[in-house]
Order: sequence, then structure tokens, then C-alpha cells
Amino acid sequence: MIDVQLFSTFETTGFLEMAISTLEKRGIKKESIFAIPLDNRAEDRKIIDNLHRSDGTSLIDIGMGLATAFSVIGASIGFTLAWGPIYWGLIGAFVGFVLGFAIRLFMELVIKKKKRVLNGKRSEVILIVDCKESQVDLIEEILWSHFALGVAKVK
Repeated sequence: MIDVQLFSTFETTGFLEMAISTLEKRGIKKESIFAIPLDNRAEDRKIIDNLHRSDGTSLIDIGMGLATAFSVIGASIGFTLAWGPIYWGLIGAFVGFVLGFAIRLFMELVIKKKKRVLNGKRSEVILIVDCKESQVDLIEEILWSHFALGVAKVK
């Protein structure tokens, strides 16, 4: 009879295989160990958020800061120019916002995409071990020593 189930997550590396073989050497039957690989995300993340979904990345933060700075500079210089400080302040705000938005969009589309490609998309594996109450500490120690990302037990 199974008393406890231990759930743990691993990256797909050699440490997972070493953990499984160590568990088998310590007396856990093959039938009591179950490894499930998670699927990778098939589609790329969307850049533009909508009302119902937001990833926490803002495209207008740099644009708003630059719009403020450029509008102050434009208004200051506008006192000596023909159109006056209000028009030049608005022109500066528009130019600053567009420039900041373009910088942020470039960072999201080019720089962060390269970072994601370099890191690679590693799938995680969920490892489920059925065991008796007396074996829980040993199995937890084995899983943690083989670099499990997380461990949980269910009685």
C-alpha cells in the first residue's frame, strides 16, 4: 500500500537520470517512479497587451519619460522660436514619446528575443515517486541533492 506520493520538478538534465537511478539503487521500485515531461510553449508571447491579459511589460514607460523631458526642453527653447513654448512643448512631447516607444519596442522584439533564444526553452519534468512513510526523508534528500527545482509530498 502506498502511503505517500512525492512530487518534484527537474530541468531536463543528467541530474534527473542520476536521481532516478539513485532512487532505484536505494530500493524504490521502477513501477513507483513516474516521470512526465512538460510540453514547451508552441506560440511566441504577444507584445501588445489587451484588457483581459497583461504580462506586466509596458511599452510606454520610456516613452512617457522621454515625452516629459523633451516637452520641458521644447517649451524652454520655444520661448526664443517663432511658434512659441506651447507648440514646441507639444512637439517635444510627441517626439519624445515616439522615440521612447521605438526604443522599448526594439528592446522587446530584438534584444529580449535574442536572450530567450540564447537561454533556450528548457522543458521541465515532473517526477512522481510513490513510497512508504518511512522512506520520505531519504527520497527527499536524494531529490534535493540532485538539484530538484521543487519537492512536495502528499499523504
